[in-house]
Amino acid sequence: MRFSFSPEQTSFQTEVNDFASKEWDSNGPGRSDPEEDEYFQRSQAFRGKLAARGWHTLAWPTEWGGLGASPVQQAIYNETMAYYGAPSIDMGVDRIGPTIMLVGNEEQKRKHLPPIVSGSVNWCQGFSEPNAGSDLAGLTTRATEDGDDYVISGQKIWTSGAHRSDWMLLLARTDPDAPKHRGISVFLLPMNSAGITVRPLRNLSGGHGFNEVFFDDVRISKANMLGERNRGWYTAATTLDFERSGIGRIAPGRRILERLIDDARSSTLTLGPQQRLRLGEFWIEYEIGRALSYRVAWLQEVGKIPNYEASISKAFGSEFQQRLSQFAMTIIGMSALQFGEHSPASLWSRFYLSCVSLTIAGGTSEIQRNIVATRGLGLPRG
Repeated sequence: MRFSFSPEQTSFQTEVNDFASKEWDSNGPGRSDPEEDEYFQRSQAFRGKLAARGWHTLAWPTEWGGLGASPVQQAIYNETMAYYGAPSIDMGVDRIGPTIMLVGNEEQKRKHLPPIVSGSVNWCQGFSEPNAGSDLAGLTTRATEDGDDYVISGQKIWTSGAHRSDWMLLLARTDPDAPKHRGISVFLLPMNSAGITVRPLRNLSGGHGFNEVFFDDVRISKANMLGERNRGWYTAATTLDFERSGIGRIAPGRRILERLIDDARSSTLTLGPQQRLRLGEFWIEYEIGRALSYRVAWLQEVGKIPNYEASISKAFGSEFQQRLSQFAMTIIGMSALQFGEHSPASLWSRFYLSCVSLTIAGGTSEIQRNIVATRGLGLPRG
């Protein structure tokens, strides 16, 4: 693995940094909750600017509207945007579009990829259920064959962005008699289909990002099945690998660290020797997490498919941010408990609350460790 950027990559990093610092106001309306309406509208406008530059789908193949950038270049872009808290890519770009490229047929590619490139559609991911989270293969949402259609019945939960989505990548059981990993299929589901009900789920900070989605005999054409029937688990695994490999799991921590260091230097914070030492350790941890993320990108660049490597990066980055948020709350003290749009100190409480779910979303840390143990170390399943 290379541990430094080429001159071209360094130049691109500077270009993205200049763009993000100029075009994205991290203190703009809705900054306290990225799920709220004002933030969403600003995000849509910002993504339009990205699409105009070709950055929205930077690493996509040129034949599908991308710039054909390398995975490392994409990681540089993602890291810089995450540092500024800018909405650089969405679910359609970073996991659903690439999944369609890998397993979709030509008609599905022609229909769904161009709108993702332009940023004109929003996608959500219908995976988790009330009794199928970490044990995702235990899902019970049914897709029953009926003529030229399937009829969908069941429920999904923790569905990010479902209330604003045009399409859903849906996992449903098409063979209830098969072993649970082998009877699942994937569908591309229009969210305006009759029989779909979306209800909000508020997070710890009061924001509306999550939803529960109910399917009451929703009809969907067989042409909307993505990949092979009853082979959907393997398609889902591909989608999750795309989700877990992002440098966004670690990059936001750098800005928090810089803020803490600046406050310590300016005497806004008074730190003892052990606290200063711990702050230095956090910087080392950040660099480790960054290297793990770039390792995933480098493996992709040399033609390998990362799997357990993505799980290592995901688990480390999620847990790093939780440790950092807890440390920040401890050293800042009572003022960090303030919460509200107009409270400067609420940065810390928002960061702390936003980190709570990181070791759950995208696969729990326990799941990631199981993947590392079995696929990385070759250990037997328990």
